Amino acid sequence: LEAEVLQPVLMEPLFSAPANKYVLPVLGEVPPGEPPDPKKCSPREYLEFYIFPVLLPGLAALLQEAEKYFEGKRTKFIPCDFLTEWLYNKSPKRKDESFTELFSIPFVKDWLKDHPRPPIPLSLLLSEEEASLLIQSFWRGYRVRCDSEIQELRQWQKKLREERHITEVVKKFWTKQEAK
Repeated sequence: LEAEVLQPVLMEPLFSAPANKYVLPVLGEVPPGEPPDPKKCSPREYLEFYIFPVLLPGLAALLQEAEKYFEGKRTKFIPCDFLTEWLYNKSPKRKDESFTELFSIPFVKDWLKDHPRPPIPLSLLLSEEEASLLIQSFWRGYRVRCDSEIQELRQWQKKLREERHITEVVKKFWTKQEAK
């Protein structure tokens, strides 16, 4: 019994497949044979004849584009946006039309009117040099504000604002300006 159970399992037959089985199709290339009726065919046939010939080349383009962005920990590359733009521009219905950017696509405009995106984090918008300058300037400002003379000056300004009711004076000034 032990000799039968402990026999080495041949893994190659389980994972080896013909090399051409995993080759991605060219855009619009469908499997050989007559395409089935899309309303009467099985889900597998529908995927093989109508979805995969368009989607798989798009996913291959997505992976190639993603390689450019995924060097650091965070990136501003949004795969769904890329794939939406790619599929829209490669559509057979748009053969003779020019390239359209994602936010110019009509259904994307409509979607974003009802579902606005949150703002992009500042960490994705700034380069490392710009971020380091912001951090350094904040730190210098903090260190200066910690100085005892600066603290004394800030306390004096706060007291002066309270004594002279500066906020009310500023409000009155702007109401006069708006009235003009």
